[in-house]
Formats: sequence, C-alpha cells, structure tokens
Amino acid sequence: MANPQRTERFRWHATHVFFTTVCLIAGCMFFFKLHEFLRTIKKDELVGFAFDPILTYGFVALGFFFLLVWAFLTGQFKDIEKTKHEMIERVLQQERDEGLQIREEIL
Repeated sequence: MANPQRTERFRWHATHVFFTTVCLIAGCMFFFKLHEFLRTIKKDELVGFAFDPILTYGFVALGFFFLLVWAFLTGQFKDIEKTKHEMIERVLQQERDEGLQIREEIL
C-alpha cells in the first residue's frame, strides 16, 4: 500500500503545478487582451476608447492577484476541505441550538 504521507505530498505538488499552470495561461491571455487594447488605442479613429477598460482590467486583475498571493502565503490552499467541514458543523450546531430553544418555548 502506498505511503499516505507520500501520497499527500504528491497531491500537494500536483495541486501547485496545476494552479501555477492555470495562472500562467490565464495571465498570458490577459496580457494578450491588454496588448490588443493598446494596439487599438494607437489607431486614429479609435483613439482613447480602450484606455478606461485597460485601467479597469488592470486594477481588477491586480486586486485579484494580491488576494491570490495572500491566500497562498497564508496557507489557505493547504486544507481546502477544512472550511467545508467547519461550515457543516456550524449549521448542525445552530440547528441543535434552535431545537433546544424551540423545546424550551414549548415547555
């Protein structure tokens, strides 16, 4: 049987490789789109029309990039199942608490 620690390490590395690959591809496509906008700005009949979208895209992309880096550096991707289990436990606890309150009101 495979070593669980080794399997977990492989999953961790595979996740990072996949994550990095997807981010690089998306980043390249984003910069391609920005390049197309910049080429359009230089044409006489459409001067300046794409400046606002470029600025907006840039700020939004920069914000998402910083959020992504923050999440990665603070370990948000280490145990992605933990949040799901915490949420389910909170809902169950709330239902138990509400059930007790309802029983107390009836009595």
